[in-house]
Amino acid sequence: MKIHEYQAKEVLRKFGVPTPKGIPCFSVDEAVKAADTLGGKVWVVKAQIHAGGRGKGGGVKVAKSRDEVREWAGKILGMQLVTHQTGPGGQKVRRLLVEEGADIKKELYVGMVVDRGTQKVALMASSEGGMDIEEVAAHTPEKIHKIFIDPTTGLTDTECDEVAGKIGIPEASLAQARVVLQGLYKAFVETDSSLAEINPLILTGDGRVVALDGKIDLDGNAMFRHPDLLAMRDLDEEDPAEVQASKFDLNYIQLDGTIGCLVNGAGLAMATMDTIKLYGGSPANFLDVGGGATTEKVTEAFKIMLSNPKLSAILVNIFGGIMRCDVIAEGVVAAAKEVKLGVPLVVRMKGTNEALGKKILADSGLPIITADNMGEAAERVVAASKGKN
Repeated sequence: MKIHEYQAKEVLRKFGVPTPKGIPCFSVDEAVKAADTLGGKVWVVKAQIHAGGRGKGGGVKVAKSRDEVREWAGKILGMQLVTHQTGPGGQKVRRLLVEEGADIKKELYVGMVVDRGTQKVALMASSEGGMDIEEVAAHTPEKIHKIFIDPTTGLTDTECDEVAGKIGIPEASLAQARVVLQGLYKAFVETDSSLAEINPLILTGDGRVVALDGKIDLDGNAMFRHPDLLAMRDLDEEDPAEVQASKFDLNYIQLDGTIGCLVNGAGLAMATMDTIKLYGGSPANFLDVGGGATTEKVTEAFKIMLSNPKLSAILVNIFGGIMRCDVIAEGVVAAAKEVKLGVPLVVRMKGTNEALGKKILADSGLPIITADNMGEAAERVVAASKGKN
């Protein structure tokens, strides 16, 4: 689950990480009022969307007067902000963060992720922070320094000083760097994050170490432990179909293809999409109905897939282990009838109660195309999607 920059900074501040003062805004008038409340002579007006590269896309502007705050807020609010992370369609800006200006002497980068190889949290840091950190990682990886944190000791003062020195933080500011790095680590662990990033982390003219930006991605599977964080979820930033799927405990991700996939099990779903590609098709979605699919869940899954105007066919690929084939077959038949299915449907099922499931499909009277293996199923659904059946 992603949250906005101003929300990420709220989290960071709870763990002692210093950030500039800022106020979230939802209108131009609120932006001007925020500048008055913050005081000073320079403010930064920032678009709040779940994507990086906002500055390059025109979503971050410096204002040196109340009139400029009003001007930039008016231009940014409601704009379709396109960045390298939004795709060509961009994302509509519905929220702003108005923040006090900062005296930036140096821009740095720090971030944390879980490293699967070492099974530890990896701290990554670089002296080259800012908008081009991806270029640094791609072309000068030696400028990115890593530490793998022992979970029994946490991030130690020695490790903080080591990485701070490597990225150019002067000795006089090491104590502040420790506060930032250890606060970031505590925030990462205690909020069940999958990513915690400060880019840029700045060194100010008077030697302070401040998180000028903040990004936190949370593990959605752990949000039952964090109702306060779950309340930060912004449904406007998510695909409507994915939001609807989450209400029925369906694991759904919208893709760019034309062939819908309904599968039980994440691994089988990935293999199914690969097989569709192998036979010349393109999957329209990832959809794992899990091991406890009901007729209601299957029906909702069909409705969600059919909401995609590009959909040209559907492939149902089921391995009957925990989930019985006859239950899925009943759900598929009921769903197809309820939604008045208008695209070709290919079904392949193997496992528990396979024969009974196939009989239910055969007796349904529906024009369902069946297959005995994944290759055959993919071949048939690709042909059907192209009108060759």
